[in-house]
Amino acid sequence: MPSLRFALNHMAAPSLPIQDLFALAGSLGIDAVEIRNDLAGNAIIDGTSPGAVAKAARHHGMTILSINALQRFNEWNARRADEALTLIEYAKACGAQALVLVPKNDGTGRADGERQDNLRQSLAALKPMLDTAGIIGLVEPLGFEICSLRSKREAATAIDALSARSTFKLVHDTFHHHLAGEGQLFPDMTGLVHISGVNDPAVSVADMRDPHRVLVTADDRLDNAGQVRALVEAGYAGRFSFEPFAAEVHDLKDPASALRASMGYLSASV
Repeated sequence: MPSLRFALNHMAAPSLPIQDLFALAGSLGIDAVEIRNDLAGNAIIDGTSPGAVAKAARHHGMTILSINALQRFNEWNARRADEALTLIEYAKACGAQALVLVPKNDGTGRADGERQDNLRQSLAALKPMLDTAGIIGLVEPLGFEICSLRSKREAATAIDALSARSTFKLVHDTFHHHLAGEGQLFPDMTGLVHISGVNDPAVSVADMRDPHRVLVTADDRLDNAGQVRALVEAGYAGRFSFEPFAAEVHDLKDPASALRASMGYLSASV
């Protein structure tokens, strides 16, 4: 079994300035990161220029895998087009390889037929924008019952309908994969894997939310180890990016030790 290739999403340590995030990754032997546009007081939302991000990444030897994320991407309108263009231009200027695309998650747009049409419309509009910039679109279905795109199969079908595998890849998020209950893996269409665990023994699967998402340990209820093993055995050779949302992780005084332990657990389990 090949060794796992890890990455660090800024959500793993959202209070760290972006240069410190890069330094943290480097201290763990990780050379790839995901930056975010939803962290108040931090890059990108604080006005940090893409050039400054690119310079910091070069200094620390980091590859920027993605900007996370264009929200409500499958609700296409003039505002969304403007948001997409701004993020795609930032991605290109800072050297990011991809832009994560997150569907609307408010209970709307879920009707059969409607959601597929909305998805195809958005992907068709995004394709030339992404292709011009040389940026990959990473489509991330969310497993929540209220989400307008829960299924990776639906996303894959829409991508293939546009003959757009060179533009779009899937995000396999271990949390959302478990919540969606979708058994099929799409290793050949997967561009990135997000990893996080849920240890709380009391919460039901239907009630699991982002604040439950911790680093993966032996107490994990989502079978991250099994999911990672299955992806690797099926041919996925990309990155496994830590994306915990729990306050208990964000408040850690020594995130490096906790991340190193989780990396060790997953490597040994796979």
